Amino acid sequence: MRIITDLHIHSKWSRACSKDLTLQGIAAGCERKGVGLIGTGDAFHPAWQQDIRTLLEEDGEGVFALSDGSSPTRFLLSTEISSIYKRNDKVRRVHHVILFPSMKALDRLTSMLRDRDCNLSSDGRPIVGIDSEDLLRMTLDADPACLFIPAHVWTPWFSVFGSKSGFDSLEECFGEMTPYIHAVETGLSSDPRMNRRCSMLDDVMLVSNSDAHSPSKIGREANVFEMSTMSYAELRRIIVERDRPSFVETFEFFPEEGKYHADGHRDCSFWCAPEETRRLKGSCPQCGRPLTVGVMHRVSDLADRDDKMNAMKGHVPFRSVVPLAEIIASAFGVAPSSKRVGREEERIVSEGGNEFHVLVDMDASDLIRITSRDITDSILAVRRGEVEIRPGYDGEFGVVKPNIGRHPTKQHPLFS
Repeated sequence: MRIITDLHIHSKWSRACSKDLTLQGIAAGCERKGVGLIGTGDAFHPAWQQDIRTLLEEDGEGVFALSDGSSPTRFLLSTEISSIYKRNDKVRRVHHVILFPSMKALDRLTSMLRDRDCNLSSDGRPIVGIDSEDLLRMTLDADPACLFIPAHVWTPWFSVFGSKSGFDSLEECFGEMTPYIHAVETGLSSDPRMNRRCSMLDDVMLVSNSDAHSPSKIGREANVFEMSTMSYAELRRIIVERDRPSFVETFEFFPEEGKYHADGHRDCSFWCAPEETRRLKGSCPQCGRPLTVGVMHRVSDLADRDDKMNAMKGHVPFRSVVPLAEIIASAFGVAPSSKRVGREEERIVSEGGNEFHVLVDMDASDLIRITSRDITDSILAVRRGEVEIRPGYDGEFGVVKPNIGRHPTKQHPLFS
């Protein structure tokens, strides 16, 4: 059974998140995208926990469904948590995703955090002053079947390898608990090929999730599993045992579209490659303030493999995708948020079944039947990797547009 999963999202109880992120809204977003199994997100928040208890019912081991039977979408109990603490005279800010096998496991860890005077009500993604190694130990004490996954591991400000507040290895962060890290999340600004340049990650799986702050962003990155049964135990087994045949592939952003891919300074609209950052001694040439060191730079600092090597050999494959709204917007020459794009997107998804089916599975003959030649050609160009790119930097999303034959595939010289 082929199941597309998104294990890291948020709810309406997280800051800067859509009020449409209700359980029903999340389920509808999954149906539209083609995601069959999704994390609840924000599982520590008391109001969200109450919704989970009231509106969901268990439908298989560790898997939940809307109790009114209105959606085929299935949920896993999940949350993101922010650890901010001092280690070796440096403030560390590391985000983690936790998956729970049961409500009992969630209740135990919730109680343990409250006993440590952690405020779980202020935000869906709570901030705790607990060292990452200790938090992992607490999680497994609550239930050894929990999965603890470092989130968006290269993001500069809040990740295990972040240039601003992270570490140089998993062992440096998690110490003796490192063997219990079975997967890391690549984040929007990196893809598996970049991560596989680091041999220190050879023994962990790479998962890709949306970190969605609205229903429309669900599944912008996702994992595809072949599961004998839709259960928490089966998903955990695939990850822990590194069952590569059952971990079919991941769907990824082009990493350049992520908002921390290149180095730069957003206030000055300046970005550059790592070599230029080093030449500039880390300072913006326009204002002199420090540049934000991006993901590409940080990967190059920690990598021990040449980026031209076949680092993906033997690992889970991936496909790079561009959201359908962005493809339509490029074809129309308008903004992705325009009403015209929204109408066309809804029509294509309605006729095509779901967005992932349209983006990665439909034949050209079927695509041209439900949409225009320009949009069909754009979807096919993205599948071939024929895109034009302006990279993201310092919190500014990049721009990736399909190249539909106007000239040879053109990337910015930074990536050529």
